[in-house]
Amino acid sequence: MIIDTLDNLSKYIGMNPLFADVVEFLKQNDLNALEAGKHMIKGKDLFVNITTAKGRSKEAAVMETHIDMIDIQIPLDTCETFGYTPLCDLPDFEYNAEKDITKYGDTMAQTYVTCKPGQMAIFFPQDGHAPCISEQAEIKKAIFKVKVG
Repeated sequence: MIIDTLDNLSKYIGMNPLFADVVEFLKQNDLNALEAGKHMIKGKDLFVNITTAKGRSKEAAVMETHIDMIDIQIPLDTCETFGYTPLCDLPDFEYNAEKDITKYGDTMAQTYVTCKPGQMAIFFPQDGHAPCISEQAEIKKAIFKVKVG
């Protein structure tokens, strides 16, 4: 897991070649001005989903992991808290290959971190994460899905 500002995303390009395309997309697009929905950048290997998610309590947030994709989650209009537990500490649950997601039911996170607009959380396959934790009813956010390199 990486927590940082969007301004520093270019420092992580060496971790995945598609991160350079995310940086370029951010230079050319205002995330706040994009319409809701999926915006394909490099086919199924890289896209961004602009969405408005329901704010949840820590207890209601659902821990998840992905095998094929890295998440770059960016809150756009309010702070968002993310729960975190390393995959090695999560119980076995069924993986949905079609949706590239494992959901961990009532599993609570080990720790929490909050990002404000202008910051990002990057979650790799080894990072269990519970997004959308907020006292606000809704969170407008961008979620880049990046194919594992």
